[in-house]
Amino acid sequence: MREKAEAMVMASFAADSLALGAHWIYDAGRIQKDYGRVDSFLKPSPNSFHSTKEKGDFTHYGDQSCVLLESIAARGEFDRNDFSGRWRALFDGYNGYFDQATRTTLSNYATGSPVESAGSPSNDLAGASRMAPLIFCDREDPERLVKDAREQTSMTHKDPLTNDSAEIFALTAQRALKGESPVKAMTAIVEERFADSVLAGWVADGVRSKDGDSISVIGRFGQSCHTNEAFPGVVHLIAKYENNLEEALVQAVMAGGDSAARGMMVGMVLGAYLGSGGIPDRWMSDMTRAKQIQALLDRIP
Repeated sequence: MREKAEAMVMASFAADSLALGAHWIYDAGRIQKDYGRVDSFLKPSPNSFHSTKEKGDFTHYGDQSCVLLESIAARGEFDRNDFSGRWRALFDGYNGYFDQATRTTLSNYATGSPVESAGSPSNDLAGASRMAPLIFCDREDPERLVKDAREQTSMTHKDPLTNDSAEIFALTAQRALKGESPVKAMTAIVEERFADSVLAGWVADGVRSKDGDSISVIGRFGQSCHTNEAFPGVVHLIAKYENNLEEALVQAVMAGGDSAARGMMVGMVLGAYLGSGGIPDRWMSDMTRAKQIQALLDRIP
């Protein structure tokens, strides 16, 4: 299971790096015209939200996930206070993009809010999408995983449905590590824990859409970072490409919008299910921080 758990983390980071060059371009036709099929890492353009980044780097989502990994490697477990301190240090002079959830959370800290209540009310799925290192740590303890996944998400994103989403995708990845089909796992988790929630409908909608064209389907669900739009798109990609991680992440980018948050969640789940064989070698060799990530994973039991 450890090899698949490491692949889960690496695939999530690879998804973020793949999205970097075309992140937050909402016109899917423009992505196709300007970049062609995005199946390799790209340097962001000078007018990008990530113009300070280079090919193989991460968006601000991936950078936060790295901080989470560093915290877990240092503490041997998820420690919300330690993660909070490292997260704040990341954004002290950060040479990259600050999204609204980050700005609001930092502002709340500045006015004295404690870690348990400083999070923004944001419903962006990105708050949950950065959690692959946490699942790596808690992979043998699903109930602790649920607690930690919700805590790390709510540190910056307190929206209840976003936290419920973190629980669903964390448990889906954990079961996928044990060889269970992600679609079957996700469907069972929703039936067990969220049968009366709108999330059950989002899962059903995403699974039903698996035969559709991904760009069209995600365009219909919504391309934005908001959980109500991003969640069913993530489910679609997992269901349609359950045995093809590379194509799932390419299509996540080609569909436009917040492809980084969408891709990180898809990469996490399918990396857990398919292992390292699903990740193209060129992505691993082009990822700027791949060796650092592996060294940090080696420190975690």
